[in-house]
Amino acid sequence: MALSDLLYPDNPKRKKELIQLHQELLDCMSTNFHATNKLVGVLNEHLGCTITPIEMRESSTVKENCEIIIQVMSEIQHQVQKIDNDMKEKLEPVLYQKLYDIKEPELEKIAIAQRVFSIIFGEATSTAAMVAIKLLGSNHLTLSVSKLIGLLAQIGASVLGGVSITIIGLGLEMILHAVLGAVERNQLLTAVRSYEKHLAEFKAASEKYQHAIHEVTSLVKQQIQ
Repeated sequence: MALSDLLYPDNPKRKKELIQLHQELLDCMSTNFHATNKLVGVLNEHLGCTITPIEMRESSTVKENCEIIIQVMSEIQHQVQKIDNDMKEKLEPVLYQKLYDIKEPELEKIAIAQRVFSIIFGEATSTAAMVAIKLLGSNHLTLSVSKLIGLLAQIGASVLGGVSITIIGLGLEMILHAVLGAVERNQLLTAVRSYEKHLAEFKAASEKYQHAIHEVTSLVKQQIQ
């Protein structure tokens, strides 16, 4: 047992809490990586994008993995913006406005989008048009992506952002060795509270993000069937 554990007997408990919170964060991040790749697959297959799928890197830090997913999310945002620009450029203002009119039937919006994609690609499926309309009209997805990017940046800059994603047991002890001493208890409490706050917000935002992606991918499956 470390000397600091004898002086501050609640430290082992705090360390275990940090390990548990860290693992919960990694599980949530892993699910987000998977959901993001599903959306990337839809964009690449149906909208002619060339976004590279991502995977968590076990040898990298939390911050570095946050940056990986932030980068691909930013690329998704860029592609959606590009679709919007194409629509605006190639459509008459009245038709472009129809794409964002909540009263306009979705089938009409899909037909308009398909017309634009036919110009861009030479031909276009109704599935591609439907995906485009869903992405353009989904405030749910747009807001959840923006929210998640902000939270990922916060997590990367947090107390344990520089810790490898694989730290468990002795690995964490090595990291915490840097804060041994009279202030360790306070630093551990700060780290745990910070992680709890970030994790709670991250889980909530992740659920919205994953649900928004599920809506898009489910519609694609239905369209193909």
